[in-house]
Amino acid sequence: MTSIRVSEDSLLQALSKLVMGCICAKESIVVDGVTYRILEQIAEGGFSTIDLVEHVRTRDKFALKRITCHSTEDQIAAQREIEFHKHLEHPAILELEASAVIGSADIMHNVTSEVLLLLPYYPRGTLHDELVRREVKKEPFSEEFALKLFQQICEAVHFMHSIEPQPLAHRDLKPHNVLLTRDMRPVIMDLGSTTTACVSIKTHSEAQHLQDVAAERCSITYRPPELFQVNSRCEIDERTDVWSLGCLLYAMCFFKSPFDTVFERGDSVALAVQGNNLKFPPNSTFSTDMHNVITWMLTPNIAVRPYLSQIMDRIQDMLNNTSTKETNPKV
Repeated sequence: MTSIRVSEDSLLQALSKLVMGCICAKESIVVDGVTYRILEQIAEGGFSTIDLVEHVRTRDKFALKRITCHSTEDQIAAQREIEFHKHLEHPAILELEASAVIGSADIMHNVTSEVLLLLPYYPRGTLHDELVRREVKKEPFSEEFALKLFQQICEAVHFMHSIEPQPLAHRDLKPHNVLLTRDMRPVIMDLGSTTTACVSIKTHSEAQHLQDVAAERCSITYRPPELFQVNSRCEIDERTDVWSLGCLLYAMCFFKSPFDTVFERGDSVALAVQGNNLKFPPNSTFSTDMHNVITWMLTPNIAVRPYLSQIMDRIQDMLNNTSTKETNPKV
């Protein structure tokens, strides 16, 4: 057998060329006149994908949300998401760095378009990621820290609910849609389901349309009962978000929504949600006050469910009364 000897310099040169070739081969994309190199896909949903990208000159990292639009309605919805980002300026709501629309969707001719949203990149990931890590380690948040984190989330959502002239509702609040900064501050993302909060339903067709949109865009284990079965004559308002926040606070305590196990078993989430079958783990280390505030938010009847301002007052009272002095979570 003939042996082949390669000098160290030759090997390093070859490896250098290979690495440079891989870097140069990476796909690039232009957003608002600036070129970004696509590094990897970091998330995928039903309507979009999110890529990690870097500025070709500064090497700054960003998240690029790419929404594929199959119809004019899809494109209008994606462009509305851009407008919500521009309109909702709050430190705990994800800001938009830049955006672009490529092409024009036409369902009749099977032509798609792509809407691009360039967003800040948060290496720590989402609240869902944090809860998964903590569940593995069996390290839940302390009650005080959970309340403080939840309070900041509520402040951002309340800002949406207070927008003039028409309040907005997020309509898909869940741990997956809350990013965390390096110092554990929450940032709400994904405004794709955001819409006018107050809706007056007067016909069966209006009810069916809202129900279909909710089934498409509101995550099933965080969806409020009034959006599973929309009545022909009803009033829907921002308290849809209060239900979702109740599920989110439950997950912050016990790692999952109270209806995740129902979904995982293959049972009907709709029946569980509408049946008001809320249960707390028998080994819960959280206070009765925490259980009560979650139960209050998960009031099935939207007409008597509390408004977010009432919840925020209750959370503040709980923080004022707590004897725990922890200011940072175990990380």
